[in-house]
Amino acid sequence: MNLKELKEMVDLMNDNGLSEVEIEREGMKIKLRKAQAEVPGGIQPVTYTLPSVPVMPSAPKAAEPAAAPAAPAAQAESKSNLKDIKSPMVGTFYRAPSPEAAPFVEIGQTVEVGQVVCIVEAMKLMNEIKSEVRGKIVETCVDNAEPVEFGQALFRVDPSK
Repeated sequence: MNLKELKEMVDLMNDNGLSEVEIEREGMKIKLRKAQAEVPGGIQPVTYTLPSVPVMPSAPKAAEPAAAPAAPAAQAESKSNLKDIKSPMVGTFYRAPSPEAAPFVEIGQTVEVGQVVCIVEAMKLMNEIKSEVRGKIVETCVDNAEPVEFGQALFRVDPSK
């Protein structure tokens, strides 16, 4: 089972108005279920769960420092223009192809559409994650070898640069 097949199952669910799909193939059982939460404004987010895939617990976070003073309006406005490169799957984030190798991208580097920016390991498969936006990397949102969730921001890109 690969990412393309999972996306096809999600598309099948969406196209046919299904709320749950269960597939068993080659000894692997996958169950996808839409969970809907009540959100103000009537927007209903959709979450896909894969109960047969174990999720690694995240490390406890250290106490956060006191909040910094509010940022100037111009800086806050520029942050709203940033685009996220998100994880298309649950897995482990790696910045480089091997422990000895240099990272795929660094903060300040300009990336092109389709350029590999990192790897997400899922079920012992290394999946290259490619940028869907051209711009300058302004933030790395995940530490190396840290677990990531589906849709979690990996990098923030300023497309105007």
